[in-house]
Amino acid sequence: MSIEVLNESGVEVDARELVDCARYVMDQMRVHPRAELCIKLVDEAAMEVLHRHWMDLPGPTDVMSFPMDELRPGREGQQSLEGVLGDVVLCPQVAAAQAGSAGHSTADELLLLTTHGILHLLGFDHAEPQDEHEMFELQRTLLLTYLAGRGRPTS
Repeated sequence: MSIEVLNESGVEVDARELVDCARYVMDQMRVHPRAELCIKLVDEAAMEVLHRHWMDLPGPTDVMSFPMDELRPGREGQQSLEGVLGDVVLCPQVAAAQAGSAGHSTADELLLLTTHGILHLLGFDHAEPQDEHEMFELQRTLLLTYLAGRGRPTS
């Protein structure tokens, strides 16, 4: 898998851990091993521009996903098609505020948002209650199993 991290946020982040988490999520979702993903970290001003332009909503947000080839998860015993998964754009400043409210680290919030963004790229959504439940349960399971495999606390 080709996973690129571009950090234009001005905030130091552990790019290796974002890549490891993204690779884990993509493996678990049976994404083709030659699929491509870009994780871009931007500051609040840049995220606000994206949020306003694409969602017509004010202010910066935590994560946005921009799918390219509309890949979907592979089925049991079968990988997805090869292609460009797309871009996940993160805002570490918004993530830090959310992490403080949630009682965990900014690094853990960025892992959660990376997982969330990849699920959106794979076609998951949370507009309807049933879809929200499915997506958030999958997100929670993926993140907890990733953290458990890394020997990190899963609180």
